[in-house]
Amino acid sequence: THWRVKAMLKTYLETSKQTIEQWLNTILKSPIPEYERLYESMNYSLLQGGKRIRPILTKAVLESMNMDASLYKEFLCALECIHTYSLVHDDLPAMDNDDYRRGNLTNHKVYGDGLAILAGDGLLTYAFQLCSENKTASANQKIKAIQCLATAAGPEGMVGGQAFDLLSEGKHIPLEELKVLHGGKTGALFNAAIELGLILSNAEKEKYTAYMTYANCLGLLFQITDDILDVTGTIEELGKTPGSDMRQDKSTYVSLLGLEGAQNEAHRVAQNAHSALSTLTDNTEILSAIIDYLMERTH
Repeated sequence: THWRVKAMLKTYLETSKQTIEQWLNTILKSPIPEYERLYESMNYSLLQGGKRIRPILTKAVLESMNMDASLYKEFLCALECIHTYSLVHDDLPAMDNDDYRRGNLTNHKVYGDGLAILAGDGLLTYAFQLCSENKTASANQKIKAIQCLATAAGPEGMVGGQAFDLLSEGKHIPLEELKVLHGGKTGALFNAAIELGLILSNAEKEKYTAYMTYANCLGLLFQITDDILDVTGTIEELGKTPGSDMRQDKSTYVSLLGLEGAQNEAHRVAQNAHSALSTLTDNTEILSAIIDYLMERTH
């Protein structure tokens, strides 16, 4: 059954990614000819690929409760717009100063710093415009969804994590602080992806705890396995040179816990994620397979 589940997930991730990218292809068209270059810059980063894991998670949660995700595509696209904006700004000279992302030149290398900043601003703000334009969700669901996304993307979520990251540069931070940093930088948007699915399917409050425990574990697992891969991975797997964390002298789960310690922590977190799902009566086969998929990246 292991291979069956693995094959099923591979197909699911591929077809979901294609579906989401078809939607993304249609959302950003310049209504004013003079703004064409801005939209081109926004699309340059939005359509550059990546795993689309955040909207895929929302899709999987909706489908675990027998909902049709295409009726809520604006919310899924909004997640990806927010994620993309954070990458565009993260790559800027004032931040991480990266020239390449996913094998292509970063946005500011192609369009210049000014337009890259505006493209990021545009993607972030447009995410909320998109949510408000959805025709299926009720007004109350829209408010909850927008609140969920704004909280995750804002100063107590992703922006907070990025700021803390910026201020921790060149410092060795302890495990507790590393968890806070990643909780903001990556965890917040993972959580929002799951919570969006719960809001849009009107899930009962009892379900929230199990799904949000899963979400927390997943965000953490994503980060721990990333840190492990940085040490054990190949250039093909990573899309960048392995060992970049060590060269930048960053605190990581591996530098703080050792390789074996980080692998044990990943196992513990994966178990917790599985336990949370096992309390649900929904069809969580895909969500469960995603945990194993993250674990397998490191073996």
